[in-house]
Amino acid sequence: MVTETSCPECQSRRTNPAVVCPTCGAPPVKEGEQRAVEEEVRAQDLEPYITLRYIARLFKVLAVLMAIMLIGEIILSLMAEEPVSFPDLIARVTQLLVLAGLMWGGGDLTLLLIDAGHDVRVGRILLGRINHEMHRSASERERSSEAPRRERERDRVKSA
Repeated sequence: MVTETSCPECQSRRTNPAVVCPTCGAPPVKEGEQRAVEEEVRAQDLEPYITLRYIARLFKVLAVLMAIMLIGEIILSLMAEEPVSFPDLIARVTQLLVLAGLMWGGGDLTLLLIDAGHDVRVGRILLGRINHEMHRSASERERSSEAPRRERERDRVKSA
């Protein structure tokens, strides 16, 4: 008898749990099989980098402020009663552009560090789940191979 159930992996409706889930490809569920409900990934596991996000924003805000200062310095230099020498103006503009670029790049590097940390965490979670599944399937194999071995030992004892 085929009953409609929900998939233990993706929670979609499965008309026949004895076949592979058409939505996510989860393996068939045998009758009477109890699967452990996996816990959701905690928010603190996914986003422990709140401080790094603030630092990235700070770097980018500082870069924008430096760009505004650059524009202000150019305007003030052009409006000054005493003209500023062109090479000095170019040197100051270049200096502020380089600093603004470094600040912006620092923000991007910080975001890259956050992404790398997420990748490491995802890898650890995946390895933990694979390890758990391997140990579970190994213990099931041991239990299934234990019954025939006991029968052979009983037969040997009876024949002796």
